[in-house]
Amino acid sequence: MKIARTELPGVMRITGSPHTDARGSFARLFCERELAGVLGERRIVQINHSRTAAVGAIRGLHFQRPPHAEMKLVRCLRGRVWDVAVDLRPDSPTFLRWHAEELSPDSQRMLVIPEGCAHGFQVLAPDSELLYLHTACYAPEAEGGVRHDDPALGIRWPLPVTDLSPRDTSHPLLDTDRRGPAP
Repeated sequence: MKIARTELPGVMRITGSPHTDARGSFARLFCERELAGVLGERRIVQINHSRTAAVGAIRGLHFQRPPHAEMKLVRCLRGRVWDVAVDLRPDSPTFLRWHAEELSPDSQRMLVIPEGCAHGFQVLAPDSELLYLHTACYAPEAEGGVRHDDPALGIRWPLPVTDLSPRDTSHPLLDTDRRGPAP
């Protein structure tokens, strides 16, 4: 597994190296030993799977507040998505900046989204599926979100938005005077 840092502290791109032959391929999706430098003392405690049918649909931008803040490792198993991490850490030098990666099975990429960052994605191919590895269990009382179209972020989504959940349309705009939503 090749680990590369991005311009946002703690947001990393992990690229796998599949073994391919005439029968097909084999790829390691997770290796505690190889990812020890990424995870530190954290453990993977929950694994989730999502499927989104409509091209242009956006899920997110979601995060969990402390003490349930989590690191996520996100991989696309089917289709293609434009995966986005947003830095919501008020003391970070990259506060309110975002980083995006196109994820697909062919790219063999996984995006690491650390605590204090929001995560979302836009579907680029029908019936796209994501696998999420989490370092904290879901806690509904700790969930938070940021609007995908918040002008303070200026995210340039690659496609017109075709579908958003009621929850994702109801997130408030960031209060940049207060330095964001305090994840």
